[in-house]
Amino acid sequence: MKDYEGKTAKPCLILALETSCDETSASVVADGRTILSDVISSQIPVHQKFGGVVPEIASRKHIENVIPVVDEALRVAKVTLSDITAIGVTYGPGLVGALLVGVSVAKALSFAADKPLIGVNHLEGHIFANFLSHPELEPPFMALVVSGGHTSLVYVEGYNKFDLLGQTRDDAAGEAFDKIARVMKLPYPGGPYIDRLAKTGNPEAIAFPRALTGRDNFEFSFSGLKSAVLNYLNSAALRGEEVNKADVAASFQAAVVDVLVSKVLQAARKQAVKKIVLAGGVAANSELKLKLEHECAQAGITLYYPETILCTDNAAMIACRAYYQHLIGEYADLHLNAIPSLKLGGKKCR
Repeated sequence: MKDYEGKTAKPCLILALETSCDETSASVVADGRTILSDVISSQIPVHQKFGGVVPEIASRKHIENVIPVVDEALRVAKVTLSDITAIGVTYGPGLVGALLVGVSVAKALSFAADKPLIGVNHLEGHIFANFLSHPELEPPFMALVVSGGHTSLVYVEGYNKFDLLGQTRDDAAGEAFDKIARVMKLPYPGGPYIDRLAKTGNPEAIAFPRALTGRDNFEFSFSGLKSAVLNYLNSAALRGEEVNKADVAASFQAAVVDVLVSKVLQAARKQAVKKIVLAGGVAANSELKLKLEHECAQAGITLYYPETILCTDNAAMIACRAYYQHLIGEYADLHLNAIPSLKLGGKKCR
């Protein structure tokens, strides 16, 4: 077999599955950095009418979609299962039923094809999406992971060495975006709609709170901000006043972005690193990228973030992470199970 560049050397091919929430995805990545295929079957149209992800429905859709998605990933990559070096799969954190679908299929493929199995932490996968968009990127760096379920500050000292500096105590940033969007009767998922609406609003119109802003405090909290926005909207409704939704969106978004930017910069200074990476679905937020680019430029820090398709849940980032676990022989056995509350750095290895 020839590799992805037509050379005679055999590449390391990772087939990965990602089913942690409402995207069914499979990908083949060569040598950790080159995407040969990244197939994503989104369930957004299914869950939109509910205003959020319904776990049981998500699990059923994964069951329907996972085998066709794997077949398509192999077809697009122009490889067969026998060509694959190892199989990676997200085993947490996420929705337990959704995770179990991916883990079960990955274990079956691993057993049937006699290929090593690699359990991947979803949060680590989000961080590693940056390696796919930026081949020159190498640790150490500070990572800000912001998504619907997670808001975390992670010092990435090496490809397999992570230090969780802080995380949210309640709502994640993306979760707050979706909840506020739902109250404002914006479509699901709410983040992109809040971002779009905020462009026409005044971010200083409403003084919403910023929580846990003390020096060297790397924890996050967005429940108070969410409550403040809800109280503002409810109070206006009781008084019969019409609110400027664009101003609400802009002021809310500014409160979230201010906290995220200030904390990741503080963390980078504390760890004496000159590289920051954004990861997760909220990394696609235009105001977050704009403000962080400005602040990083002022501080002499290089900012990295993935292309938009790699910000959301996808199997390519899982394959990238699995590749670096493969290099150190960090494999799982067929007892690998879904762990919905998996912590950063948690492993199931033999």
